[in-house]
Amino acid sequence: MSVPKFAAVRHNQSFHAELKRRIGEYFDETGKATTGNATLFTKAALLTGALLFFYIHLVFFTPSAGWAMLECVLMGGVGAAIGFNIMHDGAHGSFSEHKWLNQAAAFTLNVFGGNSFMWNMKHNLIHHMYTNIDGVDDDIDAQPWLRLSTTQPRRALHRYQHYYFWFLYALFYLAWVIMMDYQKYFKGSIGSVPIKKMETSDQFVFWGFKALYLALFVALPIYIVGFTPWLIGFLIFAAVAGFSLSLVFQLAHTVEGPDFPVPHETTNKLEDEWAIHQLKTTANFATNNKVVTWLLGGLNFQVEHHLFPKISHVHYPALSKIIKQACAEFNVTYNEFPRMRQAVLSHVLFLRQMGRAA
Repeated sequence: MSVPKFAAVRHNQSFHAELKRRIGEYFDETGKATTGNATLFTKAALLTGALLFFYIHLVFFTPSAGWAMLECVLMGGVGAAIGFNIMHDGAHGSFSEHKWLNQAAAFTLNVFGGNSFMWNMKHNLIHHMYTNIDGVDDDIDAQPWLRLSTTQPRRALHRYQHYYFWFLYALFYLAWVIMMDYQKYFKGSIGSVPIKKMETSDQFVFWGFKALYLALFVALPIYIVGFTPWLIGFLIFAAVAGFSLSLVFQLAHTVEGPDFPVPHETTNKLEDEWAIHQLKTTANFATNNKVVTWLLGGLNFQVEHHLFPKISHVHYPALSKIIKQACAEFNVTYNEFPRMRQAVLSHVLFLRQMGRAA
């Protein structure tokens, strides 16, 4: 499938242009930088310190089995939080005004066994542009295990996907670091979209950090604590991290409300301009919950993030008021769930519907 084209609009009639004008005025009036601030850097230091503490304590001090399993759970949650708060902003270039610091933040993904080059292609360039378009957006391609769009084939097992998805989400991190990056690397594409050529430095980062990950998270722990304790601890860590990452990203798009646009059969064009497409395919949740916002790095403000991915998540609460007002004036739907449990329930109901709909 070739990538579709968005509807063309004249600049003075563009909803996106009006949003950018209003958001620009906000930063001009407040004098704030669009990147992260001291609050974000403090949180990054706390999360990084917590990760180092759990890793060192588990590997080199070997706590009792009960404490070790609890620390593995917490380490999985901290790892996911680093992805939400540090890696994600860094990969979008919004963590800091300094390029090297953004790269360092993005490279935390490499330490955890992923790859920042593949993430940039999959997430920044494909998902953010072609959100919820089946055949292009790799985030909604979980076939054959899950059906996330009516344009995808329905299999008998999908009738029960709203029951077993919890288990699949817990396997996500393992599948990512063991299989998915390598599949993209050797296929040379992400779904139907070819990846750009990897330079020598990209190749070095890919294979070098894959080796470093195996050394830090597999070889060294096995050598010090033994195979069985490592395996139990690693599976707990991976399950918590994988489930947390999967659920949060799915709550933004695969719930009741967001659309799954289909390009025109002959012209391959979409009916909306890019910004309206993002609003139609994205949902917020629990935006008034400060604990959720802190832990998830503002990813519960997915509408704001998809419209302005190069602005740090620390600004999303303020931006949401401006965007809501613009949506009301332009009669554009703003999808939102007041509480996280409502979004989770909606995701379950969405999976149930997709598993039974023709």
